[in-house]
Amino acid sequence: MEKLTKREIEKIRANSKWPYPRVGIGVMIQNKKGEVLLGLRQGSHGAGEWSFPGGHLDFGETVFETARREVKEETDLDVEEFELISVYDELRYIKTDNKHYLGLGVKAKYKDGEPRIMEPDKCKEWRWYSLDDLPAKMLDNTEGIIKNYKVGKIYQG
Repeated sequence: MEKLTKREIEKIRANSKWPYPRVGIGVMIQNKKGEVLLGLRQGSHGAGEWSFPGGHLDFGETVFETARREVKEETDLDVEEFELISVYDELRYIKTDNKHYLGLGVKAKYKDGEPRIMEPDKCKEWRWYSLDDLPAKMLDNTEGIIKNYKVGKIYQG
């Protein structure tokens, strides 16, 4: 992404519904084959892009509480054994959506079952992907989480 000037940032910020960065959490869930669960987003931020289940950190909630809640709300899966695996500066959507996120990546384990589409207005489908054969269009934070996870670094600045 091209670097924005301070003036450009202030102009975008002045016109934004959220004039400060928000915290978004993506949850990487792997099945027994090591594949990761991705959902095809629709109707909102990142429409047409694949992403991990996740969402906004709510006031008074911990990162892992958000991870558990969002996965249940979006997929109906129960997850446990959380690990922070990524911190990512999500800047791709500043110009297009007036949105700036600090993206956190959490790895979680689930026992079994198949994901269900619980929010059809936000997610068209859930699919398992190999980390070596991912879809071309992914949400910025999801790409960042996978990149950080593959190199074993939580934050790359």
